Amino acid sequence: MNRSNWPGWFITMEGGEGAGKTTAMRKLAQRLEDRGLDMVMTREPGGIAISEQIRSLILDPAHVSMDPRTEALLYAAARRQHLVERVEPALQRGAIVLCDRFVDSSLAYQGYARGIGMEEVWDINRFAVHRTMPDITLWFDIEPEEGLERIRANRSREVNRLDTEQLAFHQAVRQGYERLARQFPDRIVRVDASQSETVIQEQIIDILSERTQDFGPRMCK
Repeated sequence: MNRSNWPGWFITMEGGEGAGKTTAMRKLAQRLEDRGLDMVMTREPGGIAISEQIRSLILDPAHVSMDPRTEALLYAAARRQHLVERVEPALQRGAIVLCDRFVDSSLAYQGYARGIGMEEVWDINRFAVHRTMPDITLWFDIEPEEGLERIRANRSREVNRLDTEQLAFHQAVRQGYERLARQFPDRIVRVDASQSETVIQEQIIDILSERTQDFGPRMCK
């Protein structure tokens, strides 16, 4: 696989609503911490104060009138600040950064599902991320109907504006991720998110063991 120029590893978690990537990321983070590895767990949009404020604007269920291009620009702005303030400093010191969503979310949600165009959204984000891209992206793939049912069953989960979209939108998001996975097979790896949490963790460990040499053997002991 192609590695970035950073000493650390940048691993992102992607997927539709209710795919379980956040839970899986927390379990992986605990595994890394238990093995004494330098690890940072963060999310998008958010992760730092400025980006969390932008997150509240984007995901507020009251903001149903938000224009898709406004949405895409806000995500890119939050992403840039998050990168320079939290992600890149951690990568520079050699840490493993686990991030719940990154640029692929914008491409799948705004570029494909909103119909802006993946190239158009990538143009915005190319400026925002500069040269920093994930080393590995784990795509948590699940049928949209199952993901939405999980959300309805989980009363403690944050309900945001994207959760209220029609099923056709979530189906389009999945199609967007499928397209990205075909386009970037060296970076994006599918995880069957319909399985149990234990099986999903096994999938993740297998993927990281296969694709990493720096921390893979230490992580899987």
